[in-house]
Formats: sequence, C-alpha cells, structure tokens
Amino acid sequence: MLSEMFRVSQETLEEINRFMLDRGNPDVQALLRIVAKYGTPEEINAKAREARCLSSLMGRLERMGSPYLDNLKWLESERDKGAFIPISEYRKKVLGGDPAGRTFSESTSVTLEISALQYFPFLVAEAEQAIDRKEIMPGRYIRVRKMKEQERDQGDILAVAAAMQIVGASYAETLDTKGTDGSNVHLGGPETITGYFGGIGQPNEHPLAWADELLYYYTNYGINEVLNINPGTVLLGYLLHRLGIDIGFKISVFMGNDNPYAVLWTLMMARLFAREDGSTPLVGFNLSNSVDAPTLMACADIRRRLGLEDKVRIEHHITETYRSIVRQPYNRRADLLEVARVYPNISAKHEGGDPEIEQTLAHPSDILDYFRDKAEVLASGDMDNLKTNYLKKHEATNKTAEELTKAGLSFIAAQRLHVR
Repeated sequence: MLSEMFRVSQETLEEINRFMLDRGNPDVQALLRIVAKYGTPEEINAKAREARCLSSLMGRLERMGSPYLDNLKWLESERDKGAFIPISEYRKKVLGGDPAGRTFSESTSVTLEISALQYFPFLVAEAEQAIDRKEIMPGRYIRVRKMKEQERDQGDILAVAAAMQIVGASYAETLDTKGTDGSNVHLGGPETITGYFGGIGQPNEHPLAWADELLYYYTNYGINEVLNINPGTVLLGYLLHRLGIDIGFKISVFMGNDNPYAVLWTLMMARLFAREDGSTPLVGFNLSNSVDAPTLMACADIRRRLGLEDKVRIEHHITETYRSIVRQPYNRRADLLEVARVYPNISAKHEGGDPEIEQTLAHPSDILDYFRDKAEVLASGDMDNLKTNYLKKHEATNKTAEELTKAGLSFIAAQRLHVR
C-alpha cells in the first residue's frame, strides 16, 4: 500500500536518539544546565509539592499580612457549609422539575473554563454571585496577568493558588517570557501587525528563559501548569517532563492550530516524548478560533488513535473578548454541543460574555486589557469595568452549563464546591 511509505524506520529513530543523547549537543546541554540550577528532578518536585501545600500557601499569606487571607477563609467556610448549589439541584433549576428520570452523559462531561482571571478579588466576587444566584463556578481557570506583578500584589499569586485547591479547579498561568514582553523586535502596536503573522514568538534565547521562569514558579509557588505559545517551548516542556519534572502546559490559541495536520504534528511529538507510563505534560490543547465542529471531531479522533484521549484536553473558545481578537458576533456553543455528544475530555472556554450582552456594555471586554499594569487600570478608573467584564464571562459560562444540561450532557465545575 502507498501509505506504507510513511513508516518511520528504526534507523531514523536511532538517529534521533543519538542526537538527543549526545553529550556534546549544545541545545540539550543548555536545558540541563538550567535544570541543575534548581536541583535534581526529585528535588525540584519536592520543592514544588511543599510550595503548593495549602497550609504553606496560607501561612505565607498570613506572614505577609495579606488581605486575601480572610477571603480564602470565607471561601472555605462557604464551601464547607454547602453554600454552593449541588449539581442535582442545578439540573432541577434548569429543567424546571425533578431530573431524576433523565440521564446525563457523564462520560463526555465538558470542563467549564473561564479566562482570564486577572485579579484574585474577581474570584471572590464570582463566588458571591454564584452563591446568591445559585450559579455554577467553573472547573478550570486561565490567567494572563504579569507574573512579577502578581508576586508584588499582596500575595495575589499565592491566593489564587490556594483558592484553586479550595474550590477544586485546575488552572494555568501565563509566564512573562513571551514575544509581547519586548523580546520580539517585530511586535509593537497596529503599525507592526505583520510582525504577528508568524505568531507571537519567543525568539533567540527566550525558550531557555521560559524554561528557567517555569522552574522558578514551579519550585517557589508550586505552579505546575502554564500557557505555551511556541513550538520551541512546547518541545522544552516535553523534555522537562521526560526528565521526571512534573510540570504541565496547555497550548494557547495563539499558536494557531487550525487543522487536523497541525494537531497531528503536535500530538505525535507528545506521544514520542511521553514517559514510559504514557503520561505527557500536554494537558490542554486550545485550537484556533476558526476551527469548525467537523475539524474539532477530526482532531479528537487523532487524539484517540494516538492513545491520548484521557490525557490531553481539547479546549475550545465558546466566547471571545468582544474587542481586539476576533470578528463579532462570536459564539461557538452550538459546535460544542455537537462535539460533546461524541467525544470526551473537551473544555468550553469563555473569554468574553455572550456578544449580545457585550455590545450593551460601556466597556466591552478587550484582550488588550490583559496587558495593562494594575496601577494604570486603577488610575484610569477601569477596575470595576474589568470586574464587570469578568462576571459577564462567568454568566456566559453558566449559559453553557444550562445548554449542556438541557441537551442531556454533563459538565465539570469546581468539584469541591458543587457536589453531585
């Protein structure tokens, strides 16, 4: 058969092994030198476990006198007294009666995802609204705030890390080493738009700086999942995990994976560099906004054939910020319902409110707000506007939960808040 021509020979695989194992390989050795700064893989993982421990996070917040500590204690208290609506009651609320006679497809439960959680107080406001209105808190959060600014902001970085454990949600951070940090000479404002045609980028030595930054936040804060926007840093993520370092990453929509062949390329590398137990650090894969339902399903089928269905979550934007990223109106909820009937491990990401709501706001959500300094946001008087934008994303997330429920499909919410 003609397709036999695609077979990779054992000799070629051996060539790759020789290249990777060559002690004179400068690219591999550069990565190993960065790892050595933090210790052995076992020591690095131990530091991260200690940093991630909830009691450790709370203790650090207490020692710095963070105002967020009381918010976390309140969140724990509300969780423990059952203030958040159980899933069974939520279904009854949506369906207008007892759902006991109905079945829901738990095997293809959709992860409810919201982005971006820029400031810890926004999470507190979201929780208050969810309790008051009997709404659902998401099971996954994405952050795009500057890491160094988080560190300096009254323990914001620690508070979010603690909150995710309290509510039972996964989350990913966005490191500062990316092309928009000034490292990519092609990028500026709209006058340099052609510089974006090759992606945001992480030029020159920045992939190694990314690995260094990742290990810093992993060992100091226990952050074990970050955004990944570049093929080079994707490969470094695979290699770090292969070394035994328990980090993970999600591929950003900004990488522009918009067809099954691009997805096959990425997943083949995930499979090639998986550990002996089959695990991979690629835990989330955000496809391009332009993909349709048939493409989503084709990519999910490739994932299944490569044995990665339970390991790599396909993440898809249901809504996007109203300004500066896509043509509006943008709403992909119908595609989600079609795909979720067939394939598991899908994430519904909400980056904006529903378009018909966004267009009524004095300050619609804008992707460029992610790159603003907090001091500038406060000085401009926009902080309340940004909180409103975030809560509209929360409402869009709940609209998706509602539509999934009406369709007999299930979802993954904050698992320690919403009992079954």
